[in-house]
Amino acid sequence: MRDELWLHQRLEQIWQLLFPEVERKNTVLIRFKGRWKNKFGHIKRLKDGSSEIVINRHFQQEWVPEYIIDLTIAHELVHYMHGFNSPHPKLYKHPHAGGIVNKELKKRGFEHMLKRENEWIKNEWRKTIEIQQPRRQQRLFRWW
Repeated sequence: MRDELWLHQRLEQIWQLLFPEVERKNTVLIRFKGRWKNKFGHIKRLKDGSSEIVINRHFQQEWVPEYIIDLTIAHELVHYMHGFNSPHPKLYKHPHAGGIVNKELKKRGFEHMLKRENEWIKNEWRKTIEIQQPRRQQRLFRWW
């Protein structure tokens, strides 16, 4: 079952196995939140100084492959290590400048997953998300 504990365990496994040299300089929380059509996750700094990684709540559903969740967590960890919404020094002016996130992910062995993610987005995500969250129908206004 994909709950908050499961998500926390995924974060810990990915961090230990694939980002072991990245120092955890503050508390890093992770949770499911939001149901976005065009955003898989984000990282933000909380008022208490901790960092929060948020993963799209749609990803709790079994129709979303685990590698998509793992890749999203890894993507946010790259932002963390680059100093975006973390205590690490900011290494770049913009979080995605020059494809830095994907370059880092490829260095860490995620190249195959990135290709699979692109195929999944193109072939599955758009169709399935439209079923899960159809566009709101426009309201017809009556002037009489």
